[in-house]
Amino acid sequence: MVNKKKKKISNRWFVPQGLEPTEMDRKILYWQENGKLVPTPSLIKTQEQIEGIRKAGVLNTGVLDLVQEKIREGMSTLEIDKLVYDYTVSHGGIPAPLNYEGFPNSCCTSVNDVVCHGIPSPDEILEEGDIINVDCTTILNGYYADASRMFIIGKTTPERQHLVDVAWNCLKIGQEICKKPYVFVGDLGNAIQKYAHKNGCTVVRDLCGHGIGLDFHEEPDVEHYGEKGSGMLLVPGMVFTIEPMINAGDWQVCGDEEDETEWIVLTEDGEDSAQWEHTFVMTENGVEVLTH
Repeated sequence: MVNKKKKKISNRWFVPQGLEPTEMDRKILYWQENGKLVPTPSLIKTQEQIEGIRKAGVLNTGVLDLVQEKIREGMSTLEIDKLVYDYTVSHGGIPAPLNYEGFPNSCCTSVNDVVCHGIPSPDEILEEGDIINVDCTTILNGYYADASRMFIIGKTTPERQHLVDVAWNCLKIGQEICKKPYVFVGDLGNAIQKYAHKNGCTVVRDLCGHGIGLDFHEEPDVEHYGEKGSGMLLVPGMVFTIEPMINAGDWQVCGDEEDETEWIVLTEDGEDSAQWEHTFVMTENGVEVLTH
């Protein structure tokens, strides 16, 4: 589930008094001393926590696999929501979006020009050619995992197919930049932005990916645009999402005037939008995907 950008935090890495700095400590302190944004020790997950997040990711993947099996023309987005709720609860999980800051459902269903946070409805019926993002976040034994997929209903236009493909490639490009630790959020954002622009699309700037695992939205903000070397340093033990929102038109977004919850985000120009998302853990060998 997409995060609204938060206020930037200050550098806060430290080595407990009396302990010798590890190799990771030295690398982080080097960047901190050079004015870069680094994580706090609290953002580094233990192996036990990572295993818990991994199990939540398996359940989250199962939810999206079920949606992929069942989604079809003529289905309401509320039917998708019921699938998500029933599967999650029957497998011992909790749908994290349900009642989160007033969000009324168990998943987000964002169709065509809805960028994110689309609210399932019995009146929204999927039609031939629609593109829809289904975004699920699952809590299992107190651990969170978050992913979304794009689905194409029947046969769509070449333009919508292109947008969905570009969004997928943007996610994979972000993942590729993270094939080794000690890169910056801005490194992956810069690569995603360049690819999107090269392919005639734009990157939403008002919303971003986020840290996750012990809570729904943690630090850092994972922006999908920007300059190399900007944003937070990504180090082993950090868990976060990459979830670029890619627009066919301009990058600007707006709210839906008819949405009393104030959650739904639309493209300002009415053009389509697409998004894919995974949860990752950074390791000494680069990122591992915890959702599929």
